[in-house]
Amino acid sequence: MRLFSHYVPRNTLFIAVLEALILAASVYLAAILWTGPGSIGSADRLAVESFILAGSMLLAMGLMGVYGQSSIEGWKTTLIRLVIAAGVGFAVVGLLSRGLNETLAVLGIPGAVGVAGALALISVERLVVFRWEGAKALRPQVMVLGTGSRASRVDDIVRAQPSARRMDIVGFVASNEEEHYVPERRLIQRGEGERLWDLVRRYGINEIIVGVRDRRNGGLPTEELLECRLHGVRVTYLTDFFERETGQIRVESLNTSWLIFSEGFRRNSMRNIVKRTFDIVASGGLLVVTAPIMAVTTLAILLTMGRPVFYKQQRVGERGQVFTIRKFRSMCNDAEKDGKAVWAMTDDDRITPVGRVIRLLRIDELPQIFNVFRGDMSFVGPRPERPEFVSDLAEQIPYYDARHSIKPGITGWAQVRYAYGASVEDARQKLQYDLYYVKNHTLFLDIMILLDTVQVVLFGKGAR
Repeated sequence: MRLFSHYVPRNTLFIAVLEALILAASVYLAAILWTGPGSIGSADRLAVESFILAGSMLLAMGLMGVYGQSSIEGWKTTLIRLVIAAGVGFAVVGLLSRGLNETLAVLGIPGAVGVAGALALISVERLVVFRWEGAKALRPQVMVLGTGSRASRVDDIVRAQPSARRMDIVGFVASNEEEHYVPERRLIQRGEGERLWDLVRRYGINEIIVGVRDRRNGGLPTEELLECRLHGVRVTYLTDFFERETGQIRVESLNTSWLIFSEGFRRNSMRNIVKRTFDIVASGGLLVVTAPIMAVTTLAILLTMGRPVFYKQQRVGERGQVFTIRKFRSMCNDAEKDGKAVWAMTDDDRITPVGRVIRLLRIDELPQIFNVFRGDMSFVGPRPERPEFVSDLAEQIPYYDARHSIKPGITGWAQVRYAYGASVEDARQKLQYDLYYVKNHTLFLDIMILLDTVQVVLFGKGAR
């Protein structure tokens, strides 16, 4: 479902609400049974405290990636993250209560017992969910209209994307394509005079994905699709399917007309004010939290590499304007001897030992906070690239300049969803995430990206 313009799996929302109730109820019941309602205050206050603890732990679980793609990596991995998140959430509530000089009844032994019980229940619930999601009878039955190169990508997406594994691609129905890009065994043959609605009833189809490129000369059977739609079958254009299931706008399936007429790409004064306020607040908070880290980093660079501590680079920002960023120096001074821009590679020998650590933890990006204060960048947005790369990429990748319609960011949707880009193909993949962000960016999505950024930093994903 779309929540504030961002696609969120319904089961994720359901699980998050269910687990919040499990946490709150477990803590509340443990406190009641342990000390009795008369000795610890009113039941209303205890209920409020239980929900505070549940909310804090739910946030910690989100930071640990329990509700992201990592939650589908396996039950054991999820259980480990749940235990860590529970400890973090409990500790945070304890520190907050001390800071406010407020003694919470749910802390201490009652809360610990309640949290332990909640973890046991959530672990069982997660195990059931993993088994339930794999049940064939519960998966939507999907049919693809079209057998061209773009339509054939649907099978790849379903196999590769965890969120899409809960559907079955029944098969592909040929339209007017001269060449099929799907195996013969995947084709659904239509009998004489058989309509799409007949196929829908025969196979129990819930959704039709339209992957026909040429809609002229009968390529798109509009009347048959309308018949299916009027009977409650979901009809989805291929580009919308990719957007929904991958969090990308796939360049190979993209038409300019779709960009023009699709929902999204909203820009107005209120959104600009909200985003700028968010930038200042988030950057200010990050500056306060990371000031000691930046001081230690400065000292480490001076002691191991000498001056300069920072290095400057030209980057392309909003509307193609070039601006200067500063980053902590992570490479040797002669990293680009001939002055030619070079992609950073895995195990790049130009990176110093200190540089490798600060790149892994994304500390080298922190000085860009001051670019946010100046208004050159946003806290969340597409990563700004060097002018030398932009000119080449714009020639090789369609719609590349669309990412310059908004301010670049320190972190972004592409950064948390894809590894470090070091080639034209990487740039193409990241652009597809950037287009999704440009189209759907809201304060809600910015907050989701910040939560994912914490996880990326904690687990060192995508660093080079």
